[in-house]
Amino acid sequence: MSAFPGGTVTFLFTDIEGSTRLLQELGDAYTQVIDDHRRIMREGMAGHGGTEIDTQGDAFFFSFTRAKDAADAAVDAQRALAAHEWPEGAEVRVRMGLHTGEPQVGEHGYVGIDVVRAARICSAGHGGQILLSETTRALLGNALPDGATVLDLGRQNLKDIQEERIFQLALQEQPGETRPLKTAEAGASRADAMARQFEDRISSYVEQQLEKAFSGEEMKVPTGLAFGGLAIASVSVLFLVGTALLIKFAFF
Repeated sequence: MSAFPGGTVTFLFTDIEGSTRLLQELGDAYTQVIDDHRRIMREGMAGHGGTEIDTQGDAFFFSFTRAKDAADAAVDAQRALAAHEWPEGAEVRVRMGLHTGEPQVGEHGYVGIDVVRAARICSAGHGGQILLSETTRALLGNALPDGATVLDLGRQNLKDIQEERIFQLALQEQPGETRPLKTAEAGASRADAMARQFEDRISSYVEQQLEKAFSGEEMKVPTGLAFGGLAIASVSVLFLVGTALLIKFAFF
């Protein structure tokens, strides 16, 4: 049985803005930045019931059973990050994206377009921002974290997702962000890379199953597959393998 929350789940992706620049500026001291960042993030998320799904470099992926808990965790983490004294006075700014959906959950993780949507929302933001999907915003209602307000940033064109109405959970102590969101035309972030790896893992699995169908080998689901691909992946595998078998028996 999966240890991941099922049903309606709020996903939270985060990553450090300008991490490559920080690494170049700080050198070996960047290791301390990563250690402090991971500690602050894990403490903030765990304090509100968050489940850590994955971490890669300076990017995190968490899930929550309630949208309010995810929003509270994001606000607490942003405030802790802002208050922290970083090595050599560095400014470490983390962007965060939240989306709520009903993904499929298997033994090894989540399967669904909601994972990709949450990653894309995170990638559209700037350091210090907390971005919400329209679904997450609706679930929050008026139950906002203390000192936070909601800004409607309008409909945005996100890579692979098309349009999504995005909101910002703004903190009163933060300066206003005047830069436009980084939408489909912008470069990829680590959150995007994490989502892309899920998709690549699914594609690789499909190809392996097709090869095995033609060769007659027994097909097994790899233990590391299901984490965060597209919802259609499992259906696609069955359809494609079924088609491959029909072709095999019809022509070979």
